[in-house]
Amino acid sequence: MVGMLLFVSSCVRHSEMQSEGADYLQGVWVQDSILHQSQMMDYTLHEFRFVCDSVYTTMRVHAKMQRIPDSCYKDGKWTEYAKGVYVVRGDSLIGEGIYTRPNGRYKVSGCHRTGTYLPRYRIAYHNTDSLILESRYDQRPIVLRKVHSISCVPKKRWED
Repeated sequence: MVGMLLFVSSCVRHSEMQSEGADYLQGVWVQDSILHQSQMMDYTLHEFRFVCDSVYTTMRVHAKMQRIPDSCYKDGKWTEYAKGVYVVRGDSLIGEGIYTRPNGRYKVSGCHRTGTYLPRYRIAYHNTDSLILESRYDQRPIVLRKVHSISCVPKKRWED
């Protein structure tokens, strides 16, 4: 119980207002494919929605080999969700958040990932409609294209 309280308190914004985040990231970015994905045993396609200092991530997982129970495997395709806050420091995108259900609520149990979401990326390239992230945990670059722009209007924390 104490561990859960520490986790929950660590994800709370320490300011009553959102910060503006990185201007060039504001919007919805999608990854359409991965180089040689048809030859891979598993891969994940990402979608990121950056709104001010918040990030909402959708991960579409494809797995050819079943390593999990039938009820979770779903023919080798499933979707995972996460949300959190992020900062850009130099060429690094650093996030802190939680895995969620599709409705955005904290996911405490069930299939696939639960708990803390800690994305760490190097921003390898960016322009107005293209973004390339290199994961700190995976050697495959995440090549994204912007499909929708969003203007940041910071809100008070309880309005999120």
